[in-house]
Amino acid sequence: SFICSPKGFPKLKNDTFLRAARGEETEHTPVWCMRQAGRYLPEFRETRAAQDFFATCRSPKLCCELTLQPLRRFPLDAAIIFSDILVVPQALGMEVVMVPGKGPTFTEPLKEVEDLLKLRQKVDVTAELGYVFQAITLTRHSLEGRVPLIGFSGAPWTLMSYMIEGGGSTTMSKAKSWLYRHPEASHQLLRLLADVIIDYLVGQVAAGAQALQLFESHAGHLGPEQFQDFALPYIRDIAQAVKSKLKEEALPLVPMIIFAKDAHYALRDLANAGYEVVGLDWTIRPQEARAQTGKDVTLQGNLDPCALYAPKEKIGELVKKMLEGFGTQRYIANLGHGLYPDMSPEHVGAFVEAVHAHSRHINKH
Repeated sequence: SFICSPKGFPKLKNDTFLRAARGEETEHTPVWCMRQAGRYLPEFRETRAAQDFFATCRSPKLCCELTLQPLRRFPLDAAIIFSDILVVPQALGMEVVMVPGKGPTFTEPLKEVEDLLKLRQKVDVTAELGYVFQAITLTRHSLEGRVPLIGFSGAPWTLMSYMIEGGGSTTMSKAKSWLYRHPEASHQLLRLLADVIIDYLVGQVAAGAQALQLFESHAGHLGPEQFQDFALPYIRDIAQAVKSKLKEEALPLVPMIIFAKDAHYALRDLANAGYEVVGLDWTIRPQEARAQTGKDVTLQGNLDPCALYAPKEKIGELVKKMLEGFGTQRYIANLGHGLYPDMSPEHVGAFVEAVHAHSRHINKH
Protein backbone atom coordinates (compact mmCIF):
# COMPACT_ATOMS: atom_id res chain seq x y z
CA SER A 1 0.00 0.00 0.00
CA PHE A 2 1.11 3.50 -0.83
CA ILE A 3 2.70 5.19 2.17
CA CYS A 4 3.52 8.85 1.67
CA SER A 5 5.76 10.92 3.88
CA PRO A 6 4.51 13.30 6.58
CA LYS A 7 6.82 15.93 5.12
CA GLY A 8 6.64 18.40 2.27
CA PHE A 9 2.92 19.03 2.65
CA PRO A 10 1.30 21.48 0.20
CA LYS A 11 1.05 25.10 1.40
CA LEU A 12 -2.21 25.90 3.18
CA LYS A 13 -4.43 28.21 1.09
CA ASN A 14 -7.32 28.77 3.50
CA ASP A 15 -6.26 29.11 7.13
CA THR A 16 -9.47 30.81 8.36
CA PHE A 17 -10.34 27.92 10.67
CA LEU A 18 -6.88 27.89 12.29
CA ARG A 19 -6.87 31.67 12.69
CA ALA A 20 -10.26 31.60 14.42
CA ALA A 21 -9.11 28.73 16.64
CA ARG A 22 -6.08 30.78 17.73
CA GLY A 23 -8.21 33.88 18.32
CA GLU A 24 -6.89 35.85 15.33
CA GLU A 25 -9.14 38.03 13.19
CA THR A 26 -10.95 36.44 10.23
CA GLU A 27 -12.75 37.94 7.22
CA HIS A 28 -15.54 35.41 7.46
CA THR A 29 -16.55 32.97 10.19
CA PRO A 30 -15.14 29.52 9.37
CA VAL A 31 -17.54 26.58 9.31
CA TRP A 32 -17.36 22.79 9.30
CA CYS A 33 -19.81 20.08 10.42
CA MET A 34 -19.37 17.19 12.78
CA ARG A 35 -20.01 13.96 10.80
CA GLN A 36 -19.60 15.94 7.57
CA ALA A 37 -18.29 12.73 5.95
CA GLY A 38 -21.37 10.61 6.37
CA ARG A 39 -24.35 8.71 5.14
CA TYR A 40 -26.30 11.83 4.14
CA LEU A 41 -24.06 11.87 1.02
CA PRO A 42 -25.00 9.34 -1.69
CA GLU A 43 -21.31 9.08 -2.69
CA PHE A 44 -20.46 8.12 0.91
CA ARG A 45 -23.03 5.33 0.87
CA GLU A 46 -21.61 4.11 -2.43
CA THR A 47 -17.99 4.14 -1.23
CA ARG A 48 -18.88 2.41 2.05
CA ALA A 49 -21.50 0.01 0.63
CA ALA A 50 -19.37 -3.09 0.18
CA GLN A 51 -17.18 -2.54 3.22
CA ASP A 52 -17.29 -3.53 6.84
CA PHE A 53 -17.26 -0.26 8.84
CA PHE A 54 -14.03 -0.86 10.75
CA ALA A 55 -12.37 -2.30 7.63
CA THR A 56 -13.11 1.10 6.05
CA CYS A 57 -11.48 2.81 9.05
CA ARG A 58 -8.39 0.66 8.51
CA SER A 59 -8.06 1.62 4.83
CA PRO A 60 -6.10 4.88 4.48
CA LYS A 61 -7.28 5.22 0.87
CA LEU A 62 -10.97 4.91 1.76
CA CYS A 63 -10.62 7.23 4.78
CA CYS A 64 -8.99 9.80 2.52
CA GLU A 65 -11.76 9.50 -0.10
CA LEU A 66 -14.53 9.80 2.53
CA THR A 67 -12.82 12.79 4.19
CA LEU A 68 -12.61 14.63 0.85
CA GLN A 69 -16.17 13.95 -0.34
CA PRO A 70 -17.91 16.78 1.58
CA LEU A 71 -15.21 19.23 0.46
CA ARG A 72 -15.97 18.50 -3.19
CA ARG A 73 -19.53 19.63 -2.56
CA PHE A 74 -19.31 22.43 0.00
CA PRO A 75 -16.88 25.31 0.65
CA LEU A 76 -16.15 24.03 4.18
CA ASP A 77 -13.22 25.62 6.06
CA ALA A 78 -11.86 22.39 7.55
CA ALA A 79 -11.72 18.65 6.92
CA ILE A 80 -11.92 16.10 9.72
CA ILE A 81 -10.30 12.71 9.18
CA PHE A 82 -12.78 9.89 8.64
CA SER A 83 -12.34 7.48 11.57
CA ASP A 84 -14.14 6.43 14.74
CA ILE A 85 -13.59 7.04 18.44
CA LEU A 86 -13.78 3.30 19.14
CA VAL A 87 -10.45 2.56 17.43
CA VAL A 88 -8.87 3.36 20.83
CA PRO A 89 -10.65 0.52 22.72
CA GLN A 90 -9.69 -1.70 19.76
CA ALA A 91 -6.05 -0.69 20.29
CA LEU A 92 -6.44 -1.85 23.91
CA GLY A 93 -7.40 -5.29 22.61
CA MET A 94 -11.21 -5.09 22.73
CA GLU A 95 -13.31 -6.37 19.85
CA VAL A 96 -15.91 -3.99 18.40
CA VAL A 97 -18.21 -4.80 15.50
CA MET A 98 -20.68 -2.53 13.69
CA VAL A 99 -24.11 -4.14 13.85
CA PRO A 100 -26.53 -2.82 11.20
CA GLY A 101 -29.45 -1.01 12.84
CA LYS A 102 -27.81 -1.20 16.25
CA GLY A 103 -24.47 0.54 15.86
CA PRO A 104 -21.09 -0.28 17.39
CA THR A 105 -21.16 -3.33 19.66
CA PHE A 106 -18.46 -4.80 21.91
CA THR A 107 -18.44 -8.60 21.75
CA GLU A 108 -17.11 -8.78 25.34
CA PRO A 109 -17.71 -5.59 27.32
CA LEU A 110 -15.94 -5.03 30.65
CA LYS A 111 -18.11 -6.50 33.42
CA GLU A 112 -15.90 -6.98 36.46
CA VAL A 113 -12.90 -5.05 37.71
CA GLU A 114 -10.77 -8.14 36.88
CA ASP A 115 -11.59 -7.62 33.20
CA LEU A 116 -9.19 -4.65 33.21
CA LEU A 117 -6.36 -7.20 33.24
CA LYS A 118 -7.45 -8.36 29.77
CA LEU A 119 -6.61 -4.93 28.35
CA ARG A 120 -3.19 -4.14 26.87
CA GLN A 121 -1.40 -2.19 29.58
CA LYS A 122 1.17 -0.71 27.18
CA VAL A 123 -0.03 0.30 23.75
CA ASP A 124 2.31 1.03 20.86
CA VAL A 125 0.04 3.47 19.01
CA THR A 126 2.03 3.25 15.78
CA ALA A 127 1.62 -0.52 15.72
CA GLU A 128 -2.07 -0.46 16.70
CA LEU A 129 -3.31 2.76 15.11
CA GLY A 130 -0.76 3.42 12.40
CA TYR A 131 -3.53 3.06 9.80
CA VAL A 132 -5.09 6.29 11.14
CA PHE A 133 -1.72 8.07 10.88
CA GLN A 134 -1.35 6.85 7.28
CA ALA A 135 -4.86 8.07 6.47
CA ILE A 136 -4.02 11.50 7.92
CA THR A 137 -0.78 11.80 5.94
CA LEU A 138 -2.40 10.68 2.69
CA THR A 139 -5.38 13.01 3.22
CA ARG A 140 -3.19 15.98 4.12
CA HIS A 141 -1.34 15.56 0.79
CA SER A 142 -4.56 14.94 -1.14
CA LEU A 143 -6.20 18.08 0.28
CA GLU A 144 -3.53 20.06 -1.62
CA GLY A 145 -3.63 22.77 1.03
CA ARG A 146 -7.30 23.58 0.40
CA VAL A 147 -8.22 23.58 4.12
CA PRO A 148 -6.69 22.33 7.39
CA LEU A 149 -7.16 18.74 8.49
CA ILE A 150 -8.55 17.99 11.97
CA GLY A 151 -7.60 14.84 13.88
CA PHE A 152 -9.62 13.58 16.85
CA SER A 153 -10.13 11.13 19.66
CA GLY A 154 -12.85 10.19 22.09
CA ALA A 155 -12.20 11.31 25.68
CA PRO A 156 -11.58 8.77 28.49
CA TRP A 157 -15.02 8.80 30.16
CA THR A 158 -16.86 8.48 26.83
CA LEU A 159 -14.67 5.54 25.78
CA MET A 160 -14.94 3.92 29.21
CA SER A 161 -18.74 4.12 29.05
CA TYR A 162 -18.79 2.34 25.67
CA MET A 163 -16.37 -0.33 26.91
CA ILE A 164 -18.59 -1.18 29.89
CA GLU A 165 -22.03 -0.71 28.29
CA GLY A 166 -20.92 -2.65 25.23
CA GLY A 167 -22.56 -0.11 22.92
CA GLY A 168 -24.92 2.85 23.05
CA SER A 169 -27.13 3.30 26.11
CA THR A 170 -29.78 5.78 27.18
CA THR A 171 -28.79 5.79 30.86
CA MET A 172 -25.13 4.63 30.95
CA SER A 173 -26.10 3.00 34.26
CA LYS A 174 -23.59 0.13 33.98
CA ALA A 175 -20.69 2.48 33.34
CA LYS A 176 -21.85 4.98 35.97
CA SER A 177 -22.23 2.23 38.53
CA TRP A 178 -18.47 1.62 38.16
CA LEU A 179 -17.82 5.24 39.14
CA TYR A 180 -19.80 4.74 42.37
CA ARG A 181 -18.83 1.13 43.16
CA HIS A 182 -15.29 0.95 41.83
CA PRO A 183 -13.80 4.44 41.87
CA GLU A 184 -10.18 3.19 42.00
CA ALA A 185 -10.62 0.76 39.12
CA SER A 186 -12.45 3.49 37.20
CA HIS A 187 -9.49 5.84 37.63
CA GLN A 188 -7.14 3.06 36.60
CA LEU A 189 -9.09 2.55 33.36
CA LEU A 190 -9.44 6.29 32.70
CA ARG A 191 -5.69 6.77 33.23
CA LEU A 192 -4.88 3.92 30.83
CA LEU A 193 -7.19 5.48 28.22
CA ALA A 194 -5.75 8.96 28.75
CA ASP A 195 -2.20 7.70 28.22
CA VAL A 196 -3.14 6.01 24.94
CA ILE A 197 -5.12 9.08 23.80
CA ILE A 198 -2.15 11.38 24.49
CA ASP A 199 0.18 9.27 22.32
CA TYR A 200 -2.53 8.86 19.70
CA LEU A 201 -3.13 12.62 19.39
CA VAL A 202 0.59 13.41 19.25
CA GLY A 203 0.95 10.74 16.55
CA GLN A 204 -1.84 12.38 14.58
CA VAL A 205 0.02 15.70 14.59
CA ALA A 206 3.25 13.95 13.56
CA ALA A 207 1.25 12.44 10.68
CA GLY A 208 -0.04 15.84 9.57
CA ALA A 209 -3.15 16.78 11.60
CA GLN A 210 -3.36 20.59 11.91
CA ALA A 211 -5.88 20.69 14.80
CA LEU A 212 -7.26 18.15 17.28
CA GLN A 213 -10.73 17.65 18.72
CA LEU A 214 -11.45 15.64 21.86
CA PHE A 215 -15.01 14.25 21.95
CA GLU A 216 -16.51 13.87 25.44
CA SER A 217 -19.80 12.84 23.84
CA HIS A 218 -21.25 11.28 27.01
CA ALA A 219 -20.57 14.19 29.37
CA GLY A 220 -24.31 14.73 29.71
CA HIS A 221 -24.72 11.44 31.56
CA LEU A 222 -22.60 12.74 34.44
CA GLY A 223 -23.58 15.28 37.06
CA PRO A 224 -21.23 18.13 38.02
CA GLU A 225 -19.50 16.15 40.77
CA GLN A 226 -18.84 13.04 38.74
CA PHE A 227 -17.64 15.17 35.84
CA GLN A 228 -15.29 16.97 38.21
CA ASP A 229 -13.88 13.67 39.51
CA PHE A 230 -13.86 11.36 36.50
CA ALA A 231 -13.87 13.47 33.32
CA LEU A 232 -12.34 16.90 33.81
CA PRO A 233 -8.97 15.84 35.31
CA TYR A 234 -8.27 13.65 32.27
CA ILE A 235 -9.51 16.27 29.81
CA ARG A 236 -7.09 18.78 31.38
CA ASP A 237 -4.26 16.30 31.52
CA ILE A 238 -4.65 15.35 27.84
CA ALA A 239 -4.32 18.99 26.71
CA GLN A 240 -1.29 19.60 28.89
CA ALA A 241 0.51 16.35 28.05
CA VAL A 242 -0.17 16.60 24.31
CA LYS A 243 1.24 20.13 24.26
CA SER A 244 4.36 19.26 26.21
CA LYS A 245 5.02 16.19 24.01
CA LEU A 246 4.54 18.25 20.84
CA LYS A 247 7.13 20.70 22.15
CA GLU A 248 9.53 17.91 23.11
CA GLU A 249 9.24 16.33 19.68
CA ALA A 250 9.52 19.72 17.92
CA LEU A 251 6.10 19.20 16.32
CA PRO A 252 3.69 22.05 15.54
CA LEU A 253 1.62 23.24 18.53
CA VAL A 254 -1.79 22.77 16.95
CA PRO A 255 -5.02 24.24 18.34
CA MET A 256 -7.08 21.81 20.42
CA ILE A 257 -10.87 21.68 20.73
CA ILE A 258 -12.81 20.15 23.61
CA PHE A 259 -16.41 19.17 22.83
CA ALA A 260 -18.22 17.93 25.95
CA LYS A 261 -21.82 17.39 24.93
CA ASP A 262 -24.47 18.57 27.44
CA ALA A 263 -21.86 19.75 29.95
CA HIS A 264 -23.22 23.27 30.58
CA TYR A 265 -22.43 22.86 34.24
CA ALA A 266 -18.74 22.66 33.33
CA LEU A 267 -18.31 25.43 30.73
CA ARG A 268 -16.18 27.60 33.01
CA ASP A 269 -13.91 24.67 33.84
CA LEU A 270 -13.69 23.60 30.21
CA ALA A 271 -12.69 27.13 29.20
CA ASN A 272 -9.77 26.84 31.63
CA ALA A 273 -8.80 23.27 30.74
CA GLY A 274 -6.02 24.20 28.31
CA TYR A 275 -7.93 24.05 25.00
CA GLU A 276 -8.00 26.90 22.49
CA VAL A 277 -11.57 26.08 21.46
CA VAL A 278 -14.64 24.97 23.43
CA GLY A 279 -17.28 23.20 21.34
CA LEU A 280 -20.93 23.63 22.32
CA ASP A 281 -24.06 21.56 21.77
CA TRP A 282 -27.34 23.21 20.72
CA THR A 283 -28.86 23.43 24.21
CA ILE A 284 -27.03 26.56 25.32
CA ARG A 285 -27.55 30.19 24.33
CA PRO A 286 -24.57 31.76 22.55
CA GLN A 287 -24.51 34.82 24.84
CA GLU A 288 -24.57 32.62 27.93
CA ALA A 289 -21.72 30.48 26.65
CA ARG A 290 -19.65 33.63 25.96
CA ALA A 291 -20.35 34.99 29.42
CA GLN A 292 -19.21 31.74 31.05
CA THR A 293 -16.14 31.06 28.93
CA GLY A 294 -14.64 34.56 28.86
CA LYS A 295 -12.48 36.28 26.28
CA ASP A 296 -9.59 33.86 25.90
CA VAL A 297 -11.15 30.90 24.15
CA THR A 298 -12.79 30.48 20.77
CA LEU A 299 -16.26 28.95 20.76
CA GLN A 300 -17.47 26.37 18.24
CA GLY A 301 -21.04 25.32 17.49
CA ASN A 302 -23.93 25.10 17.95
CA LEU A 303 -26.90 25.06 15.54
CA ASP A 304 -29.41 22.31 16.34
CA PRO A 305 -28.66 19.65 13.70
CA CYS A 306 -32.42 19.27 13.19
CA ALA A 307 -32.57 22.90 12.01
CA LEU A 308 -31.25 21.51 8.71
CA TYR A 309 -34.68 19.94 8.14
CA ALA A 310 -36.11 23.48 7.90
CA PRO A 311 -36.61 25.25 4.55
CA LYS A 312 -33.42 26.89 3.25
CA GLU A 313 -34.57 30.47 3.96
CA LYS A 314 -35.26 29.50 7.56
CA ILE A 315 -31.76 27.96 7.86
CA GLY A 316 -30.35 31.32 6.72
CA GLU A 317 -32.34 33.18 9.40
CA LEU A 318 -31.22 30.78 12.14
CA VAL A 319 -27.59 31.11 11.08
CA LYS A 320 -27.82 34.91 11.10
CA LYS A 321 -29.28 34.84 14.62
CA MET A 322 -26.55 32.43 15.76
CA LEU A 323 -23.80 34.66 14.36
CA GLU A 324 -25.32 37.70 16.07
CA GLY A 325 -25.36 35.74 19.34
CA PHE A 326 -21.76 34.56 19.20
CA GLY A 327 -20.25 37.45 17.25
CA THR A 328 -18.25 36.67 14.11
CA GLN A 329 -14.79 36.63 15.75
CA ARG A 330 -13.21 34.00 18.03
CA TYR A 331 -15.91 31.78 16.66
CA ILE A 332 -16.13 28.67 14.47
CA ALA A 333 -19.60 27.82 13.18
CA ASN A 334 -20.72 24.22 13.43
CA LEU A 335 -23.73 22.16 14.41
CA GLY A 336 -24.38 21.31 18.06
CA HIS A 337 -23.80 17.64 17.19
CA GLY A 338 -23.33 15.55 14.04
CA LEU A 339 -25.30 15.47 10.79
CA TYR A 340 -28.02 12.80 10.55
CA PRO A 341 -28.10 10.26 7.70
CA ASP A 342 -31.42 11.49 6.26
CA MET A 343 -30.38 15.14 5.88
CA SER A 344 -30.43 16.83 2.50
CA PRO A 345 -26.98 17.74 1.15
CA GLU A 346 -28.59 20.89 -0.32
CA HIS A 347 -29.58 22.03 3.15
CA VAL A 348 -26.06 21.37 4.45
CA GLY A 349 -24.83 23.56 1.59
CA ALA A 350 -27.32 26.27 2.55
CA PHE A 351 -25.98 26.21 6.14
CA VAL A 352 -22.35 26.55 5.02
CA GLU A 353 -23.12 29.34 2.55
CA ALA A 354 -25.26 31.23 5.07
CA VAL A 355 -22.40 31.26 7.59
CA HIS A 356 -20.02 32.72 5.00
CA ALA A 357 -22.49 35.27 3.59
CA HIS A 358 -23.88 36.57 6.88
CA SER A 359 -20.51 36.71 8.67
CA ARG A 360 -18.95 38.67 5.76
CA HIS A 361 -21.88 41.04 5.84
CA ILE A 362 -21.67 41.55 9.62
CA ASN A 363 -17.89 42.07 9.42
CA LYS A 364 -18.27 44.75 6.75
CA HIS A 365 -20.87 46.74 8.66
